[in-house]
Amino acid sequence: MDEERALYIVRAGEAGAIERVLRDYSDKHRATFKFETTDEEKRKKLCEGIFKVLVKDVPTTCQVSCLEVLRILSRDKKILVPVTTKENMQILLRLAKLNESDDSLEKVSEFPVIVESLKCLCNIVFNSQMAQQLSLELNLAAKLCNLLKKCKDRKFINDIKCFDLRLLFLLSLLHTDIRSQLRYELQGLPLLTQILESAFSIKWTDEYESAIDHNGPPLSPQETDCAIEALKALFNVTVDSWKVHKESDSHQFRVMAAVLRHCLLIVGPTEDKTEELHSNAVNLLSNVPVSCLDVLICPLTHEETAQEATTLDELPSEKTAAKETVLKNNTMVYNGMNMEAIHVLLNFMEKRIDKGSSYREGLTPVLSLLTECSRAHRNIRKFLKDQVLPPLRDVTNRPEVGSTVRNKLVRLMTHVDLGVKQIAAEFLFVLCKERVDSLLKYTGYGNAAGLLAARGLLAGGRGDNWYSEDEDTDTEEYKNAKPNINLITGHLEEPMPNPIDEMTEEQKEYEAMKLVNMLDKLSRGIHIS
Repeated sequence: MDEERALYIVRAGEAGAIERVLRDYSDKHRATFKFETTDEEKRKKLCEGIFKVLVKDVPTTCQVSCLEVLRILSRDKKILVPVTTKENMQILLRLAKLNESDDSLEKVSEFPVIVESLKCLCNIVFNSQMAQQLSLELNLAAKLCNLLKKCKDRKFINDIKCFDLRLLFLLSLLHTDIRSQLRYELQGLPLLTQILESAFSIKWTDEYESAIDHNGPPLSPQETDCAIEALKALFNVTVDSWKVHKESDSHQFRVMAAVLRHCLLIVGPTEDKTEELHSNAVNLLSNVPVSCLDVLICPLTHEETAQEATTLDELPSEKTAAKETVLKNNTMVYNGMNMEAIHVLLNFMEKRIDKGSSYREGLTPVLSLLTECSRAHRNIRKFLKDQVLPPLRDVTNRPEVGSTVRNKLVRLMTHVDLGVKQIAAEFLFVLCKERVDSLLKYTGYGNAAGLLAARGLLAGGRGDNWYSEDEDTDTEEYKNAKPNINLITGHLEEPMPNPIDEMTEEQKEYEAMKLVNMLDKLSRGIHIS
């Protein structure tokens, strides 16, 4: 009934009536995502009628109402086949300002039309294979990049940037060949990195260092959404970069990694949005060549060095690591390097472990990233070793029992998901410089057996990678307990009582003769029952 009334007005009414009826339809169906199949033909005709209105000279408010209803109807895949034509796509491109090469975005009154057009294109491209093919024919990716260049430094048009980026992400997700076009022909890597810089309002203090205001306000919801869409688009553009990249690209990857470091050190409007922002940053960092991840840590500035530091000896031992220093502004420092970003990644990893679900999607990316960082960068590995595997003092509990990061990771070493247990074990193995004896000290032989068997190291030894030869330092508590530690379980066990001590002389003589008889039978090959 709604479609019939709307269709009648759209076909025969004037602009004001069309706007009113479509606004009513939009208000009623704003949250509708499933449609009745009986009204399918009516919805198709309503879409066709809306496109005919959009080519006319109607007020901006009427155009917005038309596009809002079209966005709602485009959630239904079944009605898109007849309405997804080259002509209709071009109508939406024109309204989204994707056809004008020189036209600047000055008319604020047109912004709602641009945003709604981009939303419609997102739905149509996602739900229609025909639209996806037409996007290639119409060179939509290049048009989107051109629109981004017009608004990359304009803060008051975040919605336009956000849905432009979302559409760019969808195109690069659905068409792998567009990724190459974005990367090389359209210079998507520097363009999208600049979009992130703008969203974060980054001020550079050095080539790869940005100023961080820990007391500054959180990102706005619009800035956060824009940044998330840019991170997702960049992920598709750089998806294979860690395998194959030119040496000349290293500078651009380092700039991007520095922007991502900034991203990790700021917060969004809510805790959930902050986690989503950091999650996408972690995914993108996994695409950065590992040699370029050195910018995640940086030397202390003169101001930071001048601050009065609180050393390890003055802090509770259970909350600090061996060589770490905590400045008064909570900056994490190790060997004179600012480790804030690595500490955020470590906390992010622990939160994902604590969630207790979706480990493969939520946990393995950050674990893989920390593993590769540790393998390639000595300072990162040593900092993480002090945080995750501090010198052992209490060995009375099994390694998997407790609430420390080490306990949580050791529990994952026997997880039912093979991928999860492998990456958790690999991370701890790398922190131990791939030395079997060091790994067993922190995990016990039983927990590490799977990794050691897969690496052919059950008899001991070390992995193939080279690490510095600095020696691990054992605590006095560990050295004293070491002779009595069960190597299988990895913890100190009470000595078992000697059963002979409580036997009488006659019982001892009986057991001794029983043993002699058994040995005699074994030597003669007689089966012992």
